[in-house]
Amino acid sequence: QVQVVESGGGLVQPGGSLRLSCAASGSIDIMYRMGWYRRAPEKQRELVAVITSGGSTNYADSVKGRVTISRDNAKNTVYLQMNSLRPEDTAVYYCNAYAGLGYSRGDYWGRGTQVTVSS
Repeated sequence: QVQVVESGGGLVQPGGSLRLSCAASGSIDIMYRMGWYRRAPEKQRELVAVITSGGSTNYADSVKGRVTISRDNAKNTVYLQMNSLRPEDTAVYYCNAYAGLGYSRGDYWGRGTQVTVSS
C-alpha cells in the first residue's frame, strides 16, 4: 500500500505565500506522476498542478505565474509553493501520487490540507 500525507496548510492573508509538502511512502516501485488538486466549498475538485518523474509540469490557468510545483524523486515528495494568494484559492488541497507497485499502478490520495486565504 501507499500512504500519502500532506502538510503546510493554514491561514494566510491575501497576497501572502504558503508552501505545501506531500510525502508518499510504502511499497512503491516507481513513482510516475505527483500532483496537487483542490476542492473549494460547493465546487468540484480541480487540478492545481502536476509534475512527472522527468520534471514536466502542468498548471491550472488560474494559478499560472503564482504557483510552482517541484519534487524530490529520491524522497517521493512533492511541493507546492504558492505566492500572491487570493481568497479564491481557499480550498482543501489534496496530494495525488500515481505509483507503480509490482505489476499494478494506481492513484493514491492524501486526506487533504486546508488552505484559507482571508484578511
